[in-house]
Amino acid sequence: MTSLLRSSAIIMALGALAIPAAAVAQKVTPPPVGTPKDFKLPPRREFTLPNGMQVTLVPFGTVPKVNVSLTVRAGRINQGPNQIWLADLTGDLMNEGTVTRTAAQVAEQAAAMGGEVSVGVGSDQTFVNGSVLSERAADLVRLVADVARHPRLPASELERIKGDRLRTLSIARSQPQPLADEKFRQITYPDHPYGRVFPTEAMLKGYTIQQVRNFYAANFGAARSHLYVAGVFDAAAVERAVRAAFGDWARGAPPVENVPKPRSGRVVELLDRPDAVQSTIIVGLPVPDPTSPDYTALNVTDALLGGAFGSRITTNIREQKGYTYSPYSTVTDRYHTAIWTEQADVTTKFTGASLTEIFNEIERLRREAPPADELAGIERNLAGIFTLRNSSRGGIIGQLQFVDAQGLGDDYLTGYVRRVLAVTPAEVQRTAQRYLVPGRMAIVVVGDRKTVAEQVAPFRAPVP
Repeated sequence: MTSLLRSSAIIMALGALAIPAAAVAQKVTPPPVGTPKDFKLPPRREFTLPNGMQVTLVPFGTVPKVNVSLTVRAGRINQGPNQIWLADLTGDLMNEGTVTRTAAQVAEQAAAMGGEVSVGVGSDQTFVNGSVLSERAADLVRLVADVARHPRLPASELERIKGDRLRTLSIARSQPQPLADEKFRQITYPDHPYGRVFPTEAMLKGYTIQQVRNFYAANFGAARSHLYVAGVFDAAAVERAVRAAFGDWARGAPPVENVPKPRSGRVVELLDRPDAVQSTIIVGLPVPDPTSPDYTALNVTDALLGGAFGSRITTNIREQKGYTYSPYSTVTDRYHTAIWTEQADVTTKFTGASLTEIFNEIERLRREAPPADELAGIERNLAGIFTLRNSSRGGIIGQLQFVDAQGLGDDYLTGYVRRVLAVTPAEVQRTAQRYLVPGRMAIVVVGDRKTVAEQVAPFRAPVP
């Protein structure tokens, strides 16, 4: 450093020291929070084709791009007890081209439009998604229709894809988090597809191309499908493309209604992971689903308890105790069902202490309503996250897919911010008292049995 630069640095440092403390405090004081506004759904056109397929067109934004998503109400919910991952295997093979286009040709045509097309499988739905430049919106609709309606499902690719899935299965079974999730789901959803997470290797190896084709034929059709288009596009041209590409698709079977009856109650499962330096913990139970009037209050309660970075459980076992790095709680919903879980990877010797602190925080919230200022910060955070989710084409489609799948009305979205901000401290306490009952919670621990068995033992006792 030259003498001139050194002198300048000293002068700047001395100048900084001379700034009054009040001025420093003024600089770092954040501006007051504005009043969050209700979300306004963009104007949209909705119609149903004669074959039963629903269509939603949503003009959105100014960027000259468009997202197209075909949602088919078919997924893992349609699998039998001996068909675990058959839906996923079907989705994998749907990505392998159509009867008139190879997988490479599908990818090349999508890329030439400025985007891509892919197939994804979930618990209740399969998605054929694409995003391209606005001027090619109608072409993308036709390409999505081809992928969904005329998949090649090539036998030549089955063994390769099963090999990929076997590697995925092997990796999942070597990690504590998937094992804990599998056990918790088995406890909560016994004898239901939601409780069947992983197949055996023999099951996966045994699938034939005919089983895949039969699964597709039985579960894909217009009556189970809803097409969403969002972005900047020529609405008339897109509608013509939709009617031409999907109008003669066979209606097929209606969606399967298989709502589970989840089980609650104190169950403690300890899965041995010899010499593990951490224990993976899941604590949770069934809670009201999105159709319940208590769902909003439940999500606010979850965020305050463990779902936000500054939540109580996170502050306790991460910031204050140092037992874990990334604990979190969440409400996970599927079709007309939901579960609340608190999850954490904790240092092995603090397994029992972590469980104690988690239950202490739950009980504290059940005993005492939270301070109004603490709750207000959580509510503003939720309102902000909701706004961010609605700020993109894919986000808008995702919100509409959720509302339509659960059978909710527009008010779920347009009134969300208002409902969140209206939740009171007393309502949070009542929600915790009514739904987050420790004695109904299952506990799953994946860890070193010889170290954690005694720590977990006290939680096996019946709890009121």
